[in-house]
Amino acid sequence: MIRVNAIAVFSFCAVMTSVIGSFQLLAQQLPDNNVLYLEDYLEFVRIHHPFAKQANLQIEMGDAEVLGARGSFDPQLYADIAQKYFKGDQYYSLMNGGIKIPTWFGVDFYAGYENNRGLNLNPQFSTPDIGLAYAGISVPIGQGLLMDRRRAHLRKAQLYKQMSIEEKRIILNDLIFEASNAYWYWYEAYNVQQVYAEALVLAEERFTALRRSAELGDVPPIDTLEAGIQVQNRALSLQQAQLDYVNAKALLSIYLWQEGVVPVELGDNVFPPVSRDVADFSRFKSPLLDSDNALANHPELIQYQLKIDQLKIDRRLALELVKPQLNLKYNAINQPINNNPFMEYSMRNYTWGADFNIPIFLRQGRGELKLANLYIQDASLGYEAKRALIEMRVQQANNEWATTNQQVVLYWRTVKDSERLLIGEQTKFSAGESSLFMVNAREISYISAQVKLIELLTKNQISLLKSYHTLGILE
Repeated sequence: MIRVNAIAVFSFCAVMTSVIGSFQLLAQQLPDNNVLYLEDYLEFVRIHHPFAKQANLQIEMGDAEVLGARGSFDPQLYADIAQKYFKGDQYYSLMNGGIKIPTWFGVDFYAGYENNRGLNLNPQFSTPDIGLAYAGISVPIGQGLLMDRRRAHLRKAQLYKQMSIEEKRIILNDLIFEASNAYWYWYEAYNVQQVYAEALVLAEERFTALRRSAELGDVPPIDTLEAGIQVQNRALSLQQAQLDYVNAKALLSIYLWQEGVVPVELGDNVFPPVSRDVADFSRFKSPLLDSDNALANHPELIQYQLKIDQLKIDRRLALELVKPQLNLKYNAINQPINNNPFMEYSMRNYTWGADFNIPIFLRQGRGELKLANLYIQDASLGYEAKRALIEMRVQQANNEWATTNQQVVLYWRTVKDSERLLIGEQTKFSAGESSLFMVNAREISYISAQVKLIELLTKNQISLLKSYHTLGILE
């Protein structure tokens, strides 16, 4: 066969409907009967399926969360004006404005300008007529020195962004698993249909030949009756196989979309590979080789660990609540001269202050710290349980894959042996040494063996998918 590696083998033709347009997936004229390979199908799913689009949105959500958290560290402009007039007199006019710059280390820098006046102005608010310029710093010495809410919010947002990456992997992992399952059921239904179609053709040819022989008196008429029954039985089996194929095709089409908006219908001239050769499946290697590394990078386990890291940040924040609050502030002040706030600056011109408080029993801090520790303990237990469950499922999937792999190899020999028996029986029948009953029995055995092999091949590939899906690496 010629391997088709590009999704470009598909072209789309629009079919207008009253509700939403749908597209029919058409293949170009290919030398291998428009075969749709698994890799090309999954590539189409990864690009166009709504869930794939939804998975990409997870990353954008994570970026938006970090962007919002960084807003806590944006420089802020502020202004405050308060005036009082009574009976035509200005009691006071208070004006203060400037800029405040928060930093990651909990220290805030700020600078501004203050101008206050009025007949009844409180003396402590007095400023020169031209006003006062100031620049200062606020430092938390106790609570908030190592961690505060804005730093905790940003760090948790950064972890959430990493979790969104893992969420994308989980969505794609599930999507590819379900889509691949649909593909292999489609493969099974089509190949079983081909087996019964071939069997029906053989039965019809034999019935035609026997009827002619009966008319010539070479075989008894009863043989034509048995051959006719075989035609009817195989026609019935083919009808059921065709129904299964149509249903499998409909299931496969669920995963075909155009740009995540318009559903795509699989064309009638697109088929899965027609192969029952075990060698064609040798490129699908055992997942056992990648189990250890893949488990260490399992998206669900990574999400659990990131959740624990978020809870550890909450614990660090809770630890701050058991510390006393002690904030120091220092403002350097100066009277602007000729609009220059630094002219005639003196270190003797300043204001400073400190505020201190601490709850006597520290019950809020101790309660939140205890709760944070319990949350971490709960998440850690959940992590271990999840890891054990995944390891068990991986082992089960690997065991199923290994067993079905052996069954496929074994049953491949059964199919070949059944074929040899059928050929031998046909040769004996042509020589007059066998009966039509024996030929039919051998043929039925051969047909059943082919169908069973196709089912085992499908089961083997689905078990391989389970292994990769359980390891979280299908994306």
